[in-house]
Formats: sequence, structure tokens, C-alpha cells
Amino acid sequence: MTQSVDKLNRRSFLKVSALAGGGLLLSFNWLSGCKPKELEELGLPKEWFRLNGYIKIGENGLVTLMSPNPEGGQNVKTSMPMIVAEELDADWTKVVVEQAPLDTDNFTRQFIGGSQAIRMGWKALRTAGATARQLLIHAAAQTWQVPAAEVTTEPGYLIHSASGKKAHFGEMASLAATLPIPEEVPLKEISEFKLIGKSHKNVEAKNIITGKPLFGIDYKKEGMLIAMIIHPPAHGMRLKSFDDSAARNLPGITDIFQIKSHQDDYERTFFDTTSFTDLVAVVGKSTWEVMNAKKAVKVEWEEFSTYEEKRDWNGRKENRTIPGGLESWEDQMAKMGEAAKKAKTVRKDGNPEAAFAKAAKVIEQTYRGPFLAHNCMEPMNFFAHVQEGKAACAGPLQKPELTEQALSSRLGIPMENIQIEMTRLGGGYGRRSYSHWLIEAAVISQKVNAPIKLIYSREDDMTGGIYRPMYQATYRAALDKDNNLIGFHVNAGGLVEPPLYPDRFPAGAVENYWAEDWTIPSNITVGSFRAPRSNFIAAAEQSFLDEVAEAAGKDPIEFRLELLRKAKENPVGENNDYNPDRFIGVLELLKVKSNWGQPQAGVSRGVSAYFCHNSYAAQVLDLKMENGLVQVEKVFSAVDCGLLINPDSAKNLCEGSVVDGIGTAMFGELKFNQGVPDKNNFDKYRMIRMKEAPKEIETHFVESQVDPTGLGEPGYPPVFAALANALYQATGKRFYDQPFAKQLEG
Repeated sequence: MTQSVDKLNRRSFLKVSALAGGGLLLSFNWLSGCKPKELEELGLPKEWFRLNGYIKIGENGLVTLMSPNPEGGQNVKTSMPMIVAEELDADWTKVVVEQAPLDTDNFTRQFIGGSQAIRMGWKALRTAGATARQLLIHAAAQTWQVPAAEVTTEPGYLIHSASGKKAHFGEMASLAATLPIPEEVPLKEISEFKLIGKSHKNVEAKNIITGKPLFGIDYKKEGMLIAMIIHPPAHGMRLKSFDDSAARNLPGITDIFQIKSHQDDYERTFFDTTSFTDLVAVVGKSTWEVMNAKKAVKVEWEEFSTYEEKRDWNGRKENRTIPGGLESWEDQMAKMGEAAKKAKTVRKDGNPEAAFAKAAKVIEQTYRGPFLAHNCMEPMNFFAHVQEGKAACAGPLQKPELTEQALSSRLGIPMENIQIEMTRLGGGYGRRSYSHWLIEAAVISQKVNAPIKLIYSREDDMTGGIYRPMYQATYRAALDKDNNLIGFHVNAGGLVEPPLYPDRFPAGAVENYWAEDWTIPSNITVGSFRAPRSNFIAAAEQSFLDEVAEAAGKDPIEFRLELLRKAKENPVGENNDYNPDRFIGVLELLKVKSNWGQPQAGVSRGVSAYFCHNSYAAQVLDLKMENGLVQVEKVFSAVDCGLLINPDSAKNLCEGSVVDGIGTAMFGELKFNQGVPDKNNFDKYRMIRMKEAPKEIETHFVESQVDPTGLGEPGYPPVFAALANALYQATGKRFYDQPFAKQLEG
């Protein structure tokens, strides 16, 4: 395959001067255009772009690859450089991978979220490596005075077979840096891959197991102070006044003051969400001293009235109403019931009303999911040192380039004078997208004119907002006298967003289909949670389909396959956003690998399948009830995420999804009483324990040559329903409300 550089906006990278002693440095950015002044200085055509990721080749042949995206355990720091190294034909044993800092001049989409890192970077990263390889080939051809077409590569080396000449990449790097960019570059055929598709260990594995400081919580600088914040105890309240007289006299305390993270007139973008903007900051010499001082500060709070905040949702401007009042779970439930009656139609195929009117059988059920806290293992933290006209920051966050914009606005410092160093994330999946703690850290540093590290306690984090929303969905299915599904209706909503994806399965598979959604405003801040919205709607939908299959007297897998074949052969509507063939392939693979028709004696089984983040995942879960307790014996997973980059890493992500999903489905829950969360630490917020994890997880991938898609999130949503459906087989009770453990206890 040949990749034209024009397809990625030609002249795809900036060549930078050779390294000291000889070498080649290439920087890549596939979306961000150059500034006119840079064009004049470099003398390059206006069309050129810089592709994402740095390649440095030293004179000794050592290759350094810069990983631009934050690393949060999904292993992009290994997988993304593997893509570049594959097309470069680098010797992986001589590759060093480094975490790049935030650099919006040289990188674009320098964040993690939506399981899109590999999918979005696939062609660009391949072209980056292939272009560098072509430059090295042309340098060798020029040096050896042979046709470039006769020069080949093997890992780390350039070869001219006819003359017997051979050189490692470093010997040609300096000359390669001076050559013109090729108009187009050949990309490898999949059959030629040497790195991609084979398992390679995490490049950080040794550092992790030996305890080398990698995380923001480990970050230290000489003269650094520790800061913590005090926020309102309830959502719907704000700071009125505080008395710090007693706290100021405690050992190690250097300052206590009020801060405002976002100004009232600030137009917030998508990830500028924060629960509380008026805070008390406590600064001191050690974490312990600051924690003690926090307890001694006397704070008075007051309820706030309804107000509006300006929002920019990726170019869509709006004024969002934030209601006043202290919200409680019972009131929220009542509001959801009323809102569901006023839902708006978001998709309608055929005549569902008529289908339900003539149905021989109608099945209807309502499902509910509570607020959930992220509870990342590493508490929120960030280092900041703000000086006159510049800021240096370091810590874990998912959307650094978006946060930088908010930080620049708040501090009044140009973005080019802000440096953000990205540390490894000790947990994320949405929580670290809303990096208001970086803004808080910078404002505190600016106030005290010193380097500080802001640290949240577990209570600060769990009570501070950015929760998985509270959801509700009511499903109805109409069956005719022959038990064919002739009508399907879903009514779903939540605080403060609906969970519904109206164009996903079973849309397109049912002639009469109706989808409605609704929302309820709230002052409880919500945001992305692993597989946003899908994590609830998949649980509800796949649990309901299991119940419909039973009512129709059909096998659960065959029932789903029957619908998918209809969507393939005679699709309803034109906006169905899934591929029936790939969906069918996952279910058929799962059916074979799990020996679906031959369950083990004494084992109860449940199945579930879902499409999200451009990938397909299906699971069969086997469990036993032992003395009233659930023991998950085994989970079979089948996944189609396109071409696998690193099989070990892919397997790890799928296994983690299964364990995480089982724990959340069984135990995850947060409720509010007068705006106060009912849990603030792990003594009350139940997480899965080692003995509750599946005894075995078996993961299978559909063999594919389709470009790779998401994997960090797709395996998470279906496991909720696989568990619920297995529990039904074991107990005879359907599970409509999360967490499931409560129903088992009842």
C-alpha cells in the first residue's frame, strides 16, 4: 500500500536540525497547521502539516520515540510507538519511549478519552514511521550511489544486497535530516508486519514493579509546599465566610485564603465542569500538617440560588441553568418519573403505536442506575509553579491541551508561556478529564508565589462531584402471536443527560421502533465515566432483550442473531450506526468459545453483547450461588476491535473491563440527602474485592484486517447485563436496579 502524504495534508512533518553528533529528529502532527511566520522561516509549502509523535535517531542507531498521549494504564505508551516503529522498521530492542510534555505547537489531540487514541492515530503514525524510513533509504542510496529502489531495510538497518553494503539507521540519520520530504510513501502490507499483532511488554513495566516515581502524587520539587482545599459539604451550597484563626497557629501552616477557580463570567467549554468554584485553600509544609489544619478551619456555608453559566459545547453556545436547592434521592426519583412522561421523540420507524395495539404480548420493564463515583486509586493532585508571566505544571490529566486553554484564561498568561508535564495517571476513565484541580493548584501557587502541590483527600474527591449520572430507562416490546418482535419502544433519561443512543441496535432490526429521551437539570455535577452513557443503557437494553427472548421462547443468543440478520438483510432506517456482520461475528465466536449450548452442571449463565466506541464486545458469564453469595466462575469475552496492535495489552484491557464492570454492577452506588453524598470513603463506598473477581476470564478476538478501533471501554458495558442475566438464571429474579447486591440482600 502507498500512502500519499497529500492525504494527510502534504509535507507531513517538520525536519529539525540534526542532533549533536549526528542524528535525525522528526516531529509529527496530523491536524494542526503551521503558522505563516514558521512557513517563511522554514521555506516549506503552505500545505505541510506536522504529524504526531517524535522520532529521534542517534548516531549510534538508538531510536527514541516520544509518546504524545497521556498514559492511564491503557498502554498507549507502548502501542502507539509500536505503530511508528513498525513502519520505520526499527529494532524494538533498541527503541526508547519517552512521555512527551504538552506541546500544542507540535501535537494535536494530545489527550485520552473515548477509546480513540489508536483509531485516530493509526494512519498518521504509520505514515510518520514510513516517511522517516523513506528518508533513511534515500540517504543510504545517495551515500552508496545506488538506486533507492534497491535499498531495503531490516529492523534497525539499511541494506543493499547487490553490493553487500549494510548500515544501521544512525549512520544515515544526519544526511536523512537534510533530504526533501517524499511526495508519497509506501506503507507495509499487514502480512509484512513484524511488531504489530505480536505481544510486547509494557515499556513502563520495570519502572512500575520497582516502584519508580511515575505518578503525579510522586512529583516533588525543591521548596515545594503542600496545598489542600475545603469545598462545600453539599451540592447546592457555596462559601459564605470562614475563620482560620485557630488553624493558622498550627505547626507547618504557611497560609490560608479563599480562591476562585473559575470567574463567574467565564465561558466554560466541555471539560471545564466543576462542582465548586469558591474554595478555601490551606497551604503548609507537609500533607499531614495541612490535613490537620483543614479540620481547624471554621467555615460557614449558604445555599445558592438558581443561576446561569455560559457554555461552549464544541462551538454550540448556550446558557445552562444551574438550579438552586439541596437535592435528595427521593425527590430526584420523583422528578425522573415526571420527566419520562414528557419525553421527546429522537427516532421513530414504522408505526409503533399500531404494533403495540395489535400485539399478542407486551413486555414492559423499567431500569435504574445510581450516581457513581470514579474513585481513582491515585487521588486528584497537581503540581504548579506560577511566576511572573509563566507557569510550569505537572501531574495526571486526560485532556491537557483543553485544560491549558482554561488555565491560560484564568491566570491571564499566554498558552505559549505555560508548560504542562504529563505524569502517568493512577486511574482515570473520565475523572481526570475535568482538571479543575490543576486550575486550583495554579491559582494557589500564583497567590503564594511559590511552587505547590495540591492534593485531594479521598473525601475531597468522592464528595466533590463529576459523577456518573443517575439514569432511568423504560423498555417495551411487542410480540405477535408467533412470538416475532414487531414493536420496540425505549424511553430513557437522566440527571443531567440522557443515556440513549437511538441509532444503535436494536434500531434497524425492528420494523416499528420508537426512541424517546429526556433530561432533568441538577446542581450535582456529572461527567464522563468509563464508556459514558453506554455503561447504563447497555445494561438495561441487554437485560431487557434477555427477558423478551424468554417471553418469545427463544434462545438468548439466537434471538439476538435473528434480529441482527434482519438488520443485515433488510435494515430499517438509514442511520444505524453499527455493522450487523461484525456484530454477528462476535456473537458467533462467543457462542463457539463458550460452548453456549453445553453449560456446566450447577452453573448459571448469562449473555450480553454491545457496540460502542467503534468496537463490538460480547460476554457469557458463568456463576454459582454459594451460601447466598455470588461467585463468578468464568467469563468468556469475544471482541472485534479491528486489527490488534498488542495482543497482551488488548487482553489486559478486556479483563480489566470485566472485573470493573462486575464490581460496579454489584456494589456501585451514591445517593444524596439534602445535597450531601451518602458516602465519602471506602468504608461505605463498596468496591469489588479480590475474592469476588472471576476465577477465570477467557478472551477471544475476531481476526480482522480492519483498521483498529477502541478497546479501553467497549468491554465494560455488556458485562453488567451478562451478570444480571446469569443472576436471573440462578435466583429466578430479574435485576432492574443497580447495584444488584441490594436486591440479593433483600
